[in-house]
Amino acid sequence: MNISDMSLSFNERVIFSLRSLYSKYGYTQYKMSKFEEYDLYARNKEFLISDSVITFTDTNGKLMALKPDVTLSIIKNTKDTQQGVQKVYYNENVYRASKATESFKEIMQVGVECFGKIDSYCICEIVNLAAESLRKISPDCLLDISDISIISEVVKDFSIPESCRKDILRCISQKNTHELAKICGENGVSQERTDILCSLASINGRPDGALEKARELLEKIGMTESLKALESIVAAFADSNIKDMLRIDFSVVDDINYYNGIVFKGFVNGVPGVVLSGGQYDNLMKKMHRKSGAVGFAVYLDMLERMGESNDEYDVDVVIVYDDRSELSGLNKCVKSFTDSGKSVSVQKEAPLNIKYKQLVKYSEGEVVILENNA
Repeated sequence: MNISDMSLSFNERVIFSLRSLYSKYGYTQYKMSKFEEYDLYARNKEFLISDSVITFTDTNGKLMALKPDVTLSIIKNTKDTQQGVQKVYYNENVYRASKATESFKEIMQVGVECFGKIDSYCICEIVNLAAESLRKISPDCLLDISDISIISEVVKDFSIPESCRKDILRCISQKNTHELAKICGENGVSQERTDILCSLASINGRPDGALEKARELLEKIGMTESLKALESIVAAFADSNIKDMLRIDFSVVDDINYYNGIVFKGFVNGVPGVVLSGGQYDNLMKKMHRKSGAVGFAVYLDMLERMGESNDEYDVDVVIVYDDRSELSGLNKCVKSFTDSGKSVSVQKEAPLNIKYKQLVKYSEGEVVILENNA
């Protein structure tokens, strides 16, 4: 049966299809506890989507937290190895403030992680899975991709406070070139470097043209070598069915204390925000005293709630109302005739007021009468 025909919610269908996708690529499911020691998240708040964490005191006096993130827990609880790679996927509940409602929610999050001796193929595979994950959600989607090491290379020699460095990255992520130029000017950054940063932050487009613009900019300061990794990854998809989804966007930056190399964000039409985010995070691994590299991404299912509402027009295909004169055997046969044809059915004594249905059918004394047809 096609999963689009199953009687599942939109998010359940997405989870079902994503799990199937990741399994096909040899990723095994990772299961974990609902909570961790709060100290794990306190030390890595900048890595979290939200620094709001629900805490409680365990029976042994330790401060615990309902997990707001999966990646940190997986890193903590998996073996650190540089022999080969470990490939896992997860669908786990996390507890944090939802982007959609800005209040604490239990949110199902799906994602993949690849740990170990990370090479170019591992990165390509993760980028490909990210793109395919978006297509499972909607055919109308885009994957913005960048290499954070390019921006890091441009700013590494700036003699500026760490707070200003963070402000520069924030301005780049917001494409706020006006404030970016102001911060650079106030902190003695040369006009040439300032112009290059502002121009890089403004690049967004199909790979060929965008990479050409970036190369022209970086040639001025002798940094074209930093483009090679990104060019290599993009070239790997030149003949693939996801090439038209890819966009180069140098405003895709995250905390350089955690991320390095390829980073990306995914979008689908109809959802006003990022629905998928990921990249390489070797720096986070080092911060957690790990020798292995890592790359992965997460799909934020709470961002899809409005999309699911618009797609799920009906709660059920058929509502069957019956009365006391209805024989159970006949009513059972009536229900089965609909379910065998792939339709979902709700049997009620009276027409419900809180269910959206395509058909309202009355069954009485062996007779089936269609009362309403809304399809």
